[in-house]
Amino acid sequence: MEPIKIGQIGICHEHASAKMDALRKLPELFEIVGVVDDRATTAARFAGDNVEPYKGLPWLTEEALFAVPGLQAVVVETPNTDLVSTARRCVARGFPIHMDKPGGEDPKAFADLLAECDQGQVPLQMGYMFRNNPAMQFCREAVQKGWLGEVMEIHGDMSHDYGGEAYQDYLAKFSGGILFNLGCHLIDLVTSIMGRPESVVPVLRSVSGTPADAMNNGLAVLAYPHALVTIRACSRVAGGLDRRRFLLSGTGGSIEFSPMERFDGLPLEARLTLREANESYAAGTHTLEFPARDDRYVDQLIEFAQIVRGEKINPYTTKHDRMVQDIVLAASGYTPWKI
Repeated sequence: MEPIKIGQIGICHEHASAKMDALRKLPELFEIVGVVDDRATTAARFAGDNVEPYKGLPWLTEEALFAVPGLQAVVVETPNTDLVSTARRCVARGFPIHMDKPGGEDPKAFADLLAECDQGQVPLQMGYMFRNNPAMQFCREAVQKGWLGEVMEIHGDMSHDYGGEAYQDYLAKFSGGILFNLGCHLIDLVTSIMGRPESVVPVLRSVSGTPADAMNNGLAVLAYPHALVTIRACSRVAGGLDRRRFLLSGTGGSIEFSPMERFDGLPLEARLTLREANESYAAGTHTLEFPARDDRYVDQLIEFAQIVRGEKINPYTTKHDRMVQDIVLAASGYTPWKI
């Protein structure tokens, strides 16, 4: 089949340049027909000044991109608060979209976007970066197969120490701080495993020595009938990227790994502990190795191509995306949780 004609709107999302790198690794699937420069935006941004990843590609206005003959899909990589409005303009023209995270600060606007996708039968893939992570997929599989018994605890940590003072100032532009900007990735994963919680409690603080409104030190607690989930993120943790951690515990076993990703050519290791043997593993503790990866987005974009071509139904429904966004906004203090 011919490559999908695709364009990218926006270079100012934090994932924008890496997303373009991933698209360019897949010439058999995607023909990149143009990029829309959004650096004139007034939205808060922490990226976009490096245009090297777009070298050799046509720079187009948004309307010119929409008018490209045979355009089949759009990647939306604007700053966080421009994502939904941009995506809605794409959906109004019938273009399948890959939209980066999160779903904005306005719950109604995001709900309207999802409704428009459903009404027009326009595919939407949210850019939550753990969806195609092999270790995360293994966690879901282990729960679904009952290997861990009934889940009673999940803990995820998205801390880091990059960006310096500019990143703290950037977070201060969102009242939800780091839980809104980064905690959303873990909330998407947890929701795919646990579904809708009974309650969501946010705790937002700013680290000493940073702006009082940075909210760069966050904790959210999601309560389920028999389980507690904690989502943690802080932008001032020394060696924080390597200390990112995911723990899933049930009455029959647990899975734990730290870091959650690595792109240094080495496999990602996880520790699986089981009370009882199953069809794949003996009782006891096992060290699992997941193959080395050099890109976190390629697998998701391969899946996007399959969705656009009608070869695969999106495994994440608009109902799931709406639930995730509701939890994200409650977990980062924007809205009270409603059962």
